[in-house]
Amino acid sequence: MTALPEPWRLLTVADYEALEQDELNRWELQEGKLAMAPSPTLDHNMAAGELLFQMRTQLPSRLAAALDMDVDLQLVPGDQPATVRKPDLIVIERHERDRLRGKRGIVRAESVRLVVEIVSPGSRRMDYVIKRAEYADAGIPHYWIIDPSSPISVLALRLTDELGYVEEFEGSGAFSVASPAPMKIDLDRLAD
Repeated sequence: MTALPEPWRLLTVADYEALEQDELNRWELQEGKLAMAPSPTLDHNMAAGELLFQMRTQLPSRLAAALDMDVDLQLVPGDQPATVRKPDLIVIERHERDRLRGKRGIVRAESVRLVVEIVSPGSRRMDYVIKRAEYADAGIPHYWIIDPSSPISVLALRLTDELGYVEEFEGSGAFSVASPAPMKIDLDRLAD
């Protein structure tokens, strides 16, 4: 993203996709405004990689996991200022992976089954409050917030029609979930 748009101009998903790639910074789109997200630490990246490894061995063939993908939350029509997030990890339906294979593109929220955010210094409010509301509004069925401070812990949330996200599990150590697929995750290994 060497050439940034005028700061007063609100961007659509198409505008965001048309921006040049920026390998130095992490960008998200929040209600049409470009927002720089904090760069992850080495420990953050190692935790995300280990989580991806644990998930990949347990996901059924109809699902795929990926790191650092842009997700269009599909909160507004395509011609309006949009919100595009770049979660640490997502689980998507295989057909969405096939649609994007070999090209740069934005994942559609309707195909996302799980979003995982790993809390960074300066992202706590964003992860626990703002993104929690946005992901619920986007209809993403599961949202995990991993706090890498010792001991590593997770807040695993499930979307309901009546209450929005409700707690499915909160704690440290190992935990199991039945959805989006049966999985057992060992949080302690995320610190290795």
